[in-house]
Amino acid sequence: MPKKSGVDMPSTLERSPKKAQRTYAETLKHAEAEYGKGERASRTAYASLKHSFEKVGDHWEAKDHKGPSDPRSTRTTKEKRAGKGETFGGVDAIGHTRQELYERARQLDVPGRSSMDKKALARAIAKKQK
Repeated sequence: MPKKSGVDMPSTLERSPKKAQRTYAETLKHAEAEYGKGERASRTAYASLKHSFEKVGDHWEAKDHKGPSDPRSTRTTKEKRAGKGETFGGVDAIGHTRQELYERARQLDVPGRSSMDKKALARAIAKKQK
């Protein structure tokens, strides 16, 4: 990972707006100071990023609204650590309607999208964007 601001920047963030890069980098630095380098600091940085941005294709874009993007982010820390709830790979499942997710799935040519519910569309979009 190339370094920006002294932080290893994931490739999806390299292709993202400067604000997304700053949000991730600043949160990661503070989290590493608090928790040390590792998974916990990385999870904290991504959680902060997902509050204002959502993964679209191979980069992150600003959301229309700030707030939780998936069911896991609304749970307690203990439940999150236990793996309860889904993350949908950075797709803002809470902030989008089924129709908006359907349109994104159509653009990504997701098969079977017409019969999918909102959660299934978010899962399929996340899988296609990997």
